[in-house]
Amino acid sequence: MFSFVLTVLAFASCCSSQFVPTPKDLKHAKGYAGVNVRYKEVPNGICELNPHVKSFAGYSDIADNQHLFWWFFEARRIDPKTAPLTVWINGGPGSSSMIGQFQENGPCFINSSYGVYNNPYSWSEVSNMIFIDSPAQVGFSYSVPVPGAINDDGDVIVSKNGKCPKGLEDSCGTYSLPDLNDTVNSTANAAPGFWKTLQGFMGAFPQYSRNDFHFTTESYGGHYAPVFSEYIEQQNKKGIGHPIHLKAVLIGNGWYDPVIQYPAYYNFTVYPGNTYDYDPFNKTIQKQMYNALYGKGGCVDGIKECYATGDNKICSKHDDFCASNVEFLLDDPANRDEYDIRELFPDPFPPEFYVDYLNTEKVQKAVGAFVNYTESSNAVGDAFANTGDDGREAHTIEDLQSLLKDGVTVIMYTGDADYNCNWLGGEVVSTEICPRITKAGYTDIITSDGIVHGQVRQADTFAFARIYQSGHEVPFYQPVVALEMFERVINGKDVATGKINIACDRKYLTKGTPKSTHREGISTVQFTLVPIDDTYNTTTNEPNPYPGQSSGKPPAAKKSKAQKRKQRANRLRWSR
Repeated sequence: MFSFVLTVLAFASCCSSQFVPTPKDLKHAKGYAGVNVRYKEVPNGICELNPHVKSFAGYSDIADNQHLFWWFFEARRIDPKTAPLTVWINGGPGSSSMIGQFQENGPCFINSSYGVYNNPYSWSEVSNMIFIDSPAQVGFSYSVPVPGAINDDGDVIVSKNGKCPKGLEDSCGTYSLPDLNDTVNSTANAAPGFWKTLQGFMGAFPQYSRNDFHFTTESYGGHYAPVFSEYIEQQNKKGIGHPIHLKAVLIGNGWYDPVIQYPAYYNFTVYPGNTYDYDPFNKTIQKQMYNALYGKGGCVDGIKECYATGDNKICSKHDDFCASNVEFLLDDPANRDEYDIRELFPDPFPPEFYVDYLNTEKVQKAVGAFVNYTESSNAVGDAFANTGDDGREAHTIEDLQSLLKDGVTVIMYTGDADYNCNWLGGEVVSTEICPRITKAGYTDIITSDGIVHGQVRQADTFAFARIYQSGHEVPFYQPVVALEMFERVINGKDVATGKINIACDRKYLTKGTPKSTHREGISTVQFTLVPIDDTYNTTTNEPNPYPGQSSGKPPAAKKSKAQKRKQRANRLRWSR
């Protein structure tokens, strides 16, 4: 430890970058299942602005060199001592859950001046919320803190002899050692660490952990939520650890079953197409995508071979092929944002200002951080890529079916402008999970603002919702329906109206059309780059200021095709 400190000091002296001193003010507690917890109360104004609402941040030490960061917020509108506890995790694999906290459903957002402002649609309005950076090396989570820098590909370059890598001086700082042996490499392997993190928190804060528990996530959470939740259920049945009373699972724009969802890229862009009446491809690219999917030895054949063999190399190889030759076609040559087909790439929504905010000394000290914040971890992405986890079904369908049998409510919701985990593929997945849902009809979701933001079909405790004018991160684009849907689900009500007690109606089916046929049309599709400081108007579903009015700042910087290809090829490892 002493030699490491000397190295950091020597390293810091050659650079003007920020290094993270080891926190000295963390409290220690022994959580359930013997998990050590280190934490502190976060000062008001760092995120939560209500002086009467507490927040805590800390680490659960789940294994040697695996320390998972969490940030907890008390409920606002109800007594936090009686409120349910809800966890949120982002996907990737390798994406930080601070994405959800600062871009979607957390108590605060960060503006272009790095000021904190309140989110009135935070899910902490109706539930205690805990955001977890999982697995180790994601976000503020870490294995071993080391001095290093971040290169253009997002890789952590560990310093040698206390010298900053040439050309990377601006990114020098403290990072987690990118050792693939100190993290996990699959969804199944990540489940125990997630469970231990919850056990640690619940033991350290029993006052917030006595009531119902809800699991919320998105994107690669279509893998995480089913597997992690079923692991929780099995631990409960075995009597291991503190019982976790899992009541509901909500998954936004999830990645569940590649053999269904890779072909959905063709469905969304070519036939039958998206509901924005936008065709991104010419005939040549359409044919190229079709052949890459269904040609002999192509994507579909490869994913089926992965399913049949379970071989890591085979799964990894075919998932790479599918990503590069099918999914990637929207990025280049179409130059569209995978997470919102209405926008060109680079897309400023949701804004990224929070990343720099989290790397200020003030914030890192306030939350007890051991490392600089990184939005995504290449090491975790590479570890999962080595097992081809993205190309596996990973027992997601079966685990969700098991949860439904155990009486757990399962809600799938999807923003219909998202291409990456699009609603057409999600809809097919929903029928695999619960065939009975095909007997339900699509009906409008009624919300307090009187605007129809989407439709849902629901069969008992299972629902599939399509949210209009929304990209990948639904709570950012449509905060009203996202919060009201969440509140209804955790209170055991139907998604469409919030008036029917689903627990008492075991024969509940929504009434409506067999398909959701609403079309938004092309009016909100953008054909010029949006300036980086524009804001998103959740009423008009377009940027502010309106197209044609300049904010005075240039559009998001363009990159060469080579740069974009390099960046995106790297990003695909944790693109969900």
